[in-house]
Amino acid sequence: MRHYSRRTEEAYTAWIRRYILFHKKRHPREMGAAEVSAFLADLAVRQRVSASTQKQALSGLLFLYREELRTPLPRVEVAERVKMPTRLPVVLSRDEVRAVLRQLQGTMRLIASLLYGTGLRLGECLELRVKDLDFDRHAVVVRRGKGQKDRTTLLPAVMVEPLRAHLDGVRRRHERDLRAGVGRVVLPEALDRKYPNAAAEWRWQFLFPAARICTNPAYGPPSRFHLHESVVQKAVTAAVRAAGLTKRASCHSLRHSFATHTLEDGYDIRTLQELLGHADLNTTMIYTHVLDKGPLGVRSPLDRL
Repeated sequence: MRHYSRRTEEAYTAWIRRYILFHKKRHPREMGAAEVSAFLADLAVRQRVSASTQKQALSGLLFLYREELRTPLPRVEVAERVKMPTRLPVVLSRDEVRAVLRQLQGTMRLIASLLYGTGLRLGECLELRVKDLDFDRHAVVVRRGKGQKDRTTLLPAVMVEPLRAHLDGVRRRHERDLRAGVGRVVLPEALDRKYPNAAAEWRWQFLFPAARICTNPAYGPPSRFHLHESVVQKAVTAAVRAAGLTKRASCHSLRHSFATHTLEDGYDIRTLQELLGHADLNTTMIYTHVLDKGPLGVRSPLDRL
C-alpha cells in the first residue's frame, strides 16, 4: 500500500520473522517495547551486527507495530545501541578500474562500465528500460531511483556503440519471446492496466533482461524480469580478485570511483550531487575526503628532505 521497494519489503519481512523466532514464536501482539529492546540488544552483543543493520531491524519492527498491528510502540530504549562509524568509501584508481573491467566480458563488462561511467547504483542500472537511453543527448534517465525520485545522468560516448549492439541482441530475444507468447515485462504500479499493451512493447523492455522467464504470480503473467543483482555482484567480486586487487571492492565501489574521479577532473560538487541523486549535499561531500587534493593532497615534510 505504501509502495515500498521490493528490497525493503523483503528486509522488513525477514526482520519481523527473526524477531518472532527470537522470542520462541510468541505473537507480536503479546510483546512490546521491552521485547523489541531485548532483540536489538542481542543483535548488538551476541551477533555483533553493524549500526546500519540494527537500525534497519528497528525500522522493520516499528513498521510492524505501527502499520500492521495498529499499536505504536512507546519509546524503545536500546541499551546496547551500536555506534554508527564514520567510514570512507572504497575508491579504485583509474588503473584499478581498468584492470577490473579487463577481467569482465559481455554483458557483465557492459554493466560494470555503466556503473563506473554513469555513477548509477546497481539496482538503478538493472532496472533501466530501453526507453531510458537517450543516445542523441548522451543521457540516461533514472526512473524511481532511491527515494522514488527521477533524475538524469550522463551516457559515456564510448558506450553508445556497445549499447546499440547489445540492444540488437535484446530485441531479437524479445521478438522470439513474442512469437512464443511470453514477450511481456513487469510494469511499475498500475501501468499495466492503464496501458494494457505496454508490457509487450519494445521500449518498455529491460535493458538487461534475465535469462529465464519469471513465473511468479506476484508479478502477473509469465514475463521476463531483469538480471538479479547477485549475478553482477559475483562477477565483479571475481573480477576484483582476478585483477589482484587487495581492496575490498564491490559494484558500489565503481559508483564511488565515478564520484571521486569526476571531482578530480574539476567538476563542481553540486553537479556531482545531481548526477548521483543525493538528497543532501553532505552525502556527496564525503568524496572530498578521498581526493588526491585538499587535506590528503598535502605533501609530507619527509618528502622534502
